[in-house]
This record gives sequence, C-alpha cells and structure tokens, in this order.
Amino acid sequence: MRRSNRLTITAAVAAAAALVLTGCSGGGASDDASSGTNKGGTLNILTTATSFHLDPATSQGLGITSLGLVLRRLTAWDVEPGKTAKVVPDLATNTGDSSDGGKTWTYHLKKGLKFQDGSAITTKDIKWGIERSFAPTLPGGLSYHKSLLVGGDDYKGPFDGKTLDSIETPDDSTIVFKLNAAYGDWPWIVSMPAFSPVPEGDGTDIGAYDAKPVASGPYQVQSNQEGSQVTLVRNKAWSAKTDAVRTAGPSKVVFKESQDSSTVTQTLIADNGDAKNSFGATYLGAAELNQVRANPSAQDRLATSKAGPLQYVAINTQKGSLKELKVRQALQYAVDRKSYRIAAGGALAGSYASTLITPGIAGRQDYDLYEPGSTGDVAKAKQLLEKAGVTDLKLTLVSQNDPANLAEAQAIQAGLKRAGIAVTLKPLDIDSFYTATTDGTDFDLALFSWQPDFPSANANIQPLFASSEVGGGRYNVSKYSNPEVDALIEKATGTIDQQKAQALWAEADKRIMEDAPVVPLTYAKQSFLAGSNVQDFRIADFPAYPNYLKVSLAQ
Repeated sequence: MRRSNRLTITAAVAAAAALVLTGCSGGGASDDASSGTNKGGTLNILTTATSFHLDPATSQGLGITSLGLVLRRLTAWDVEPGKTAKVVPDLATNTGDSSDGGKTWTYHLKKGLKFQDGSAITTKDIKWGIERSFAPTLPGGLSYHKSLLVGGDDYKGPFDGKTLDSIETPDDSTIVFKLNAAYGDWPWIVSMPAFSPVPEGDGTDIGAYDAKPVASGPYQVQSNQEGSQVTLVRNKAWSAKTDAVRTAGPSKVVFKESQDSSTVTQTLIADNGDAKNSFGATYLGAAELNQVRANPSAQDRLATSKAGPLQYVAINTQKGSLKELKVRQALQYAVDRKSYRIAAGGALAGSYASTLITPGIAGRQDYDLYEPGSTGDVAKAKQLLEKAGVTDLKLTLVSQNDPANLAEAQAIQAGLKRAGIAVTLKPLDIDSFYTATTDGTDFDLALFSWQPDFPSANANIQPLFASSEVGGGRYNVSKYSNPEVDALIEKATGTIDQQKAQALWAEADKRIMEDAPVVPLTYAKQSFLAGSNVQDFRIADFPAYPNYLKVSLAQ
C-alpha cells in the first residue's frame, strides 16, 4: 500500500524492495515441493534496503515476497499471470468459515505442521503471534486486524499476561475470530504477516526475534548481518505436502542489502558469475530501463508487470477554491498525462489510469468518467474554471525530493499552466512528505502512489477515501469526506458474498470519481531484471511484483 517513491511503492513492498540473488551450489530439498521445479543453487536477491523486518508483528511485506519464504500464515495468495488473484489456504484447511452474519470466522489447521525445531504448530502459536502485533513496542506492521477484532482498540499485547478474548482456541487445531462487524475480506486479512505462528511465549526479545524468527516456511534464517546480508537455508521440518503455495527451489537464498540501484542494474546486465543467479528487488527507473533497452540479452531477462500501483494527484478537497467541484473537475482536464508518463519513463513505465480500483483486482470495472484524453482538454478546463468563477488560480504541489519525482511534478506543473493555473513545486524529503500529506493540510496538490496491501477493491478504496482515514498518519490525503461514500464502504465491507461486495466497491469507485478528489494518472508498470539462470521469475496481474515463492534456478 501507499508510498510514491519507487523504493517504497507500498508498505508491503518497502520491506522487500531492495533484494537481489546470487548463485552457488547447494543441497537438496527437504521435501519435493512440486514436480517440474528445479532444486538447488543459491539465489541472490539484490536490494537497496539497508534492512527489512523479519518479525511478523512489524513486517509490511507483500504475501509473495521475502517474509513468505520463512513464515506461513493462515491463508496465502494464489497469483499467476493472466489470472485474477485468489485467496487460498496456507496453514488452514480452507479460507475460513463465517457465521454470525460474517462477524465470526473459524479456521482449522492442517495436520503435520511444524516449526523449524520439529515442534508442532498449534492455534495457540497463531493467537500468540497475533497478540504480539498489538504490543506498543512492536509498531509499524500492517494493522487492519487491530480495529476489526473485538477489544482490539484497547488491547496492548500479551507481554503483561493479558490475552485478547476475541481470539479463541478451543483446541490446538481450531481458532475462532470475533469481529466488531461483518467483514467479507477477512480471508485476505489472515494472509498478512501478523497471522504467522510464533511459538507461544517466544519473541519477548524483540530485536533478536526480528533478526531471526522461528521458521514455519521452507527456509530459516542462518545468519542476519543488518545492512549487509541475510542468508536463508532450508528448513528441514517444512513439508511440501502441506504447502501448495511455495515451490522452495533454491537451496539457499541470500538477500544482499544496501546495494546501489545503478550498480545492481549494470551487474545484472553484464550477467557474469553470481549475477546469473541473482535478481533485483527494486523496480527499474527510467534511466535503468534505457540501459536495459540498449542490451537485447538483458531485455530478454526483464519481467514487466501489466499494470500496478495507481499514480495520482491528490487534491486537498478542504483547501480554498479546491472545495469547489468544478475546480477539481477542471484539474481532470488540465493535467497532461502524456507528459507525466514520459517523465516517468514512457509506455513501459505505465498505462493511463481512469479508475481508482487497480487492474488485476476482482470485480474492477473499467470506465473513464471524464475522458480527457492523454494530453487533456485545456479548453474544457478553462470553461469549468470560468463557471466556478475562479481566476488566477495558484496552487502548491508537494512531491518527494528525488530526480524521478521532481521530473514528474514538473510535468504536472507544465500541464496545469496551459489552463492558466500557476503551480509552485514544493519538494520534500520522504519523511517530511508523508508528514505533510498524511498529518498536515498545508498543501493543495500532492503527487502520490498506492498499491493495495491485499488483492481486494477494499484495499484500494477504504484507506484512501473513507472519512475515518483523514489525518493521523492515514492515507486519505485528499481529506475527502462524503457520507454517501462512507455508507457504501461500510456496506461493501460487511458483505460476505464477494460478487455482491465487488459490485458495491465498483459503485463506490465511480461515486468517488464524480467528486473528483484525485486525478488518476497511470497504473505504474514495474520492471525487474534477473540473471540468466533465474527461472519462474514472473509477475502476476496483481501485485506488480515478482513472486519470490516460485522462483528457481537452472541447474
């Protein structure tokens, strides 16, 4: 979710966004994961990140990236190119049984699940892991469940001996969740890091557990040198018979941290030595894509998503003339999306956006409410401003202070100037940018990006447009509030029938765009480069990120 700088497109991606692979020989698998998957070798994942969280309580990692190699959850994501993402069982036997109108969800564990030391995984370990995520000493993880579980708003974690009564474990293989209200997407919620098992009573030494959690997936942490390298080796207690999501091809996975993005690209283009068994975890910028385009061999090793995060201009709907609908509609026509896309890297960097729900999400309906065309309609923009009685409009656009974001902001500035709108650019460092936009109101426009944390329209709409998400570090950056939309969001959230829920989310999408709180720009295409020995390096329709759980190496 969130983030407009290219290293942190989502909270989830932030944790995984800088990893690369290096190759070497290794031992065999503890269990045949799937027929047809090559076994062995060392995969190197090259990342610009200086560290990433392995503690499930603090991780925001996507379900298919780094943490998913080490830790399993109650459910998981089934994502493949050309197919809509699905939620599937992982530790659980199914994706959940709902009762009480969707306010109660029950799961049963598969048989034969074990931690890396061979001890059995029970529902008490899952309950403990979830409870840890509430501890104030473990901030930063994905927190959807905290407001959904009964009593979650006041619970402070298990370290003082208190338990969360809305999580029941009647036996070692059954876990029951009691929610404040019906929530149709609960099966997606339990695929998040906090729903990984932590041995009951473990993880009180927070720093140590973040460096080396107890594995339930096919790999365990052998060593963790923060800022340098994390090495994963096979977890011999893991059984592929219980795991249809992970193929566990490489014998070893090495995350090489603190890499320079340009150096990574050049190394992978050259494709020598260990680079053959490596891939870059950070998606390529415009300059790096040009380097790859110039090398036919490297271009063949490029994996590019169809369409990913929504890039958009957030309009502060509570500021000055921007309170007026016609002014916000004028901005829909004044923006030059073509120039923006060129600044972002051209057609390979994204496709034009018109909806809030991103491609690859079930139930998405394609529409274009304004039909401004790729370069906009300046005459229409001026006409709307005239009808609104607004002249000499001056606006401030905040963006992140890096070359890529600045170039994109300048493209927005130039487009609006054509309609007589004067835009002052205000570039900020990343921390100041998020403080200014998610906590503050002293801006007119903000250049933003969003990729959902899970494959549901819920994660596109609710965090960005519900009234409850204004301020306090939350991501309704447009400060948008509409009781009709809030009611639609509440209704869709509580609808258990997914086809009916999807229709409601699509209705909310269009209703929000009628109010024009944002200008959709592009659905960013993200490209990643791999070495020549890396196999099964593919990007599904959602998310716009390689599936680490399926990657293998040629032998």
